[in-house]
Amino acid sequence: MIVLFLLAVLAISGGVWRYGYVQALGQLAQRGRVDLALATDRLTGQLQQYQQLAVLTADHPVVRDVLAGSGLERAEKHLLKAADKTAALDLVLVDQNGLVIVSANGLTARDLSDRSHWRRARQGAMGEEHGIIRATGQRSYSFAAPVFGTEGADKGKVQGALIVVANIDRIEEEWRGARPSIFFTDTNADLGGEVFITNRSELLHWRRQADGRLIPNTSASTSFGVRNVGGYELWLTDWSAYVPARGLHLEQDLPAIGMRAEALIDVDPARRLAGLQAAVVAAVFLAFGALSLIATTRRDALAQVNAVLESRVAARTAELSQANDSLRSEVAERIAAEQALKKAQDDLVQAGKLSALGQMSAGISHELNQPLMAIRQYAENGSAFMERGRPERANENLSRIADMAARMARIIKNLRAFARNESEPVGQVDLVHVVNTAVELTEARLRADAVTLDWDAGATDSPLWVRAGDVRLTQVLVNLINNAADAMLDQEDRQVRIVINSGQRLSVTVRDIGPGIKEPDKVFEPFYSTKTVGTSEGMGLGLSISYGLVQSFGGRIRGSNAATGAMFTVELERWTEGNAG
Repeated sequence: MIVLFLLAVLAISGGVWRYGYVQALGQLAQRGRVDLALATDRLTGQLQQYQQLAVLTADHPVVRDVLAGSGLERAEKHLLKAADKTAALDLVLVDQNGLVIVSANGLTARDLSDRSHWRRARQGAMGEEHGIIRATGQRSYSFAAPVFGTEGADKGKVQGALIVVANIDRIEEEWRGARPSIFFTDTNADLGGEVFITNRSELLHWRRQADGRLIPNTSASTSFGVRNVGGYELWLTDWSAYVPARGLHLEQDLPAIGMRAEALIDVDPARRLAGLQAAVVAAVFLAFGALSLIATTRRDALAQVNAVLESRVAARTAELSQANDSLRSEVAERIAAEQALKKAQDDLVQAGKLSALGQMSAGISHELNQPLMAIRQYAENGSAFMERGRPERANENLSRIADMAARMARIIKNLRAFARNESEPVGQVDLVHVVNTAVELTEARLRADAVTLDWDAGATDSPLWVRAGDVRLTQVLVNLINNAADAMLDQEDRQVRIVINSGQRLSVTVRDIGPGIKEPDKVFEPFYSTKTVGTSEGMGLGLSISYGLVQSFGGRIRGSNAATGAMFTVELERWTEGNAG
């Protein structure tokens, strides 16, 4: 009977161990899947930064200038600066044939026409590829963003691609050594299931065999075994002191980046917990006949162990819930910040217009006061002519009064239109009319500062329809005219010339004969100014606001030095029914 009892206790203890082990594996698998998902999200999030860098850099003006055949040295400096700031291995610009035009660090092959990410970008989509750089042996993940043409027959067509090469070593070093052991195996045929990314450097470049096991890339001897316990796959290895000898194997396919995420979670804690449970059950059965109190105590101990395990699971779940709530709160804060930024930008544009009105207020007051005094004089003269019985002369004075009133109404109408906060979308605007309005708004100021204006409204056929915003475009031209006048205040000869150029894209040029621009590359940066720092005219926001306004309706603004003075050109799209939206 004693032998049978001991055998029964042994069988029950084995069953309890098996059950407890499977339950603990289930909890480990649940936490492990969460850890694996967090690791994959972290990797894809880090890679997405380089993807966004590729998209943003592909739209940069220096990139388009290179594809247009100019600015090669400036583009190389820009790409090198971007690579240094983002820790990218290389930034490469290729033409529509897959040939490298410019490279930040020169680590990329000169011909990429046979690469999958280039072919993808050539079709107008984001291309991705990962592999080993032959020149350095470094692992890389590349994003290829297409560069589309914006003008003429090439508009909307792929002119080339901007490729950002991410450094996998820099991505790994932030989470290397963290638990559990995680590795990402390549699913592409070129690398043949090779471990491409891992937080255990000793597993790097290991390859998966047909039977599913991993082998090192050297001749070192390793052991590998697979067991299935309760539907969970366990790997038995002797790979490293930092890789569990018994590990719960979990995997998750990542087709978006062409890899499979895998994790090995140490199951020794689960084995110890299951052994503890089995030992407790065995002790309870052995003492059941004689020591019921001890048996009860053992049962309480078992319940306490289960409670500890459940509390750990609950604590882990609470931590994950708190992390999710924190992420939602952060998203809401970023949305609110974006809305606040947009409002601040709109307020800045309106402030720029009001600032321009303030600068022109003295001259405008004179423009309105002069016709008022003339109206008063003509009215008195007309009354005197009527008393003398000369109605024809009185009628002539009344006609002059009507002309003066019409002139004052036109000035006030332009001021009211210029001061309002325009919120309408871009539409059909007459460029000649906008230039005339800007000239009328600045005419008094130019006259007060003895500035000669060279603008012949009759020399250009009107209307010239462009795609823009009436008030916003007027503000840009007022800013350019005022800036030109400000630049010549310290010299005797002062002249501003305005010219409209007709071509595939209409443009208007404002040119002065001042000292020119010292740093043309920085002239559109916020708070950059050549005026006295600390004065009301020295904020340096006018050209920055103008740059944003022109871009808001698809135009371009350039600043450069002419033979004498500075020259600013605003390029605009012609209005057609096709770009009405």
